[in-house]
Amino acid sequence: MRPGAPGSRTTRLELFYDLVFVFAFLSFTTLAATELTPANLYRFLLVLALLWWSWTGFARMGNALRADQGVLPLVGFVTVAATFLLVLSAPGAFQDRPGGLPGPLVFAGSYFVIRVAQLTILGWVERADPVRRRRLLLRALVPTVATALLVVAGTVPTRLPPGPFAVGLQLALWTLALLVEYVVGLTLARHWWVVVSAGHWAERHALMVLVALGESIIALGLGPKTGLPLTGPVTIAALLGILIVAALWWAYFDTLAFALEQALHQARDRAARLRLTRDVYTFLHLPMIVGTILFALGLKDLLAEAAAPENPSWGLPLGGFWVTVFYGGIGLYLLSLAGCWWLALREVHRPLLATVVALAAVAPLVAPIPELIALGVLAVLTVAGVAWETRSENGRRRRVRELAIEEQLAAEAEQSRWRQRHL
Repeated sequence: MRPGAPGSRTTRLELFYDLVFVFAFLSFTTLAATELTPANLYRFLLVLALLWWSWTGFARMGNALRADQGVLPLVGFVTVAATFLLVLSAPGAFQDRPGGLPGPLVFAGSYFVIRVAQLTILGWVERADPVRRRRLLLRALVPTVATALLVVAGTVPTRLPPGPFAVGLQLALWTLALLVEYVVGLTLARHWWVVVSAGHWAERHALMVLVALGESIIALGLGPKTGLPLTGPVTIAALLGILIVAALWWAYFDTLAFALEQALHQARDRAARLRLTRDVYTFLHLPMIVGTILFALGLKDLLAEAAAPENPSWGLPLGGFWVTVFYGGIGLYLLSLAGCWWLALREVHRPLLATVVALAAVAPLVAPIPELIALGVLAVLTVAGVAWETRSENGRRRRVRELAIEEQLAAEAEQSRWRQRHL
């Protein structure tokens, strides 16, 4: 194994690993859209949060070591296979389905394999430090306890009479497993979360935001099924959806992604860098991903109803549940962006916060109106808020982007000099 370096970036092998998460987002949204009730939505969010925690282990592993060197690709292939099996078993993670392997046990076992493999690799990196070696045993208890809770949640409640108590018990056990991972991870992070390459860490998380935005594009392209008739309502919904996704991309990638990476490079103090890597990237990027996926879920349902010939031209009334999914998803995304600005740079971005407030105020008013009109209102508010945010940056956008292009040009010039000497 070869250790990572401060200037390392994302490898092609890590991009290959991320393909399974592309499939995971698509699979989870398709599954949730088939029967999207409040309880199923919460189940979906629990699975997504555990999947995100698994992915952060990939990111830490690829930051500490070169993912495409030595034996690490073999370890990566094993964990990717376990992740793929975890995604395939997700439909039966809460209730075993007849005619196959026990879904809850397969899901829990796959999760355990992923986490133990990651901890084993990270433990090898820290093998020279006796203090860190001892803490590794404590860290290994965390996925063990979480997996045990998942096994209990998949077996005990299913033997009880069907009803609210069994559902509540299962969801409580899953929530407890999630809290064990996240709370203990938050507590122990100050001892063992070390980011070798700030550029790699920032790039990996930006790519996952891009993957989540891509899920919205897939939802627009496929809807609930392939071959949707290209009617007027479907065309309008697709164009409005693309407009919103483009605004979400701009809100993150135009300036914030560069600013966060620059702040991470400037954080020389270990505690300051830990705060950025853990709080801004690991914890605040999760609601960003969730908000994007919720919007994709809403698009799937809207396209299904827009394509149905028996429905009115502008669609059925959106309703309270779907307005929460639609407007709540975009609001959660924008609120996460504002949180990143504040935690990383101590800047209050009022346009983002005002847009979130506007979405919350308008949501009850658009619930009884047709879906396409509600989507149009969402597009207007989102685009207007992002445009206001861009125009109100008071020179910071120019400075951040100039630094980013200067860094890119310097790196390209250095690479060209090396190639001229050696290739």
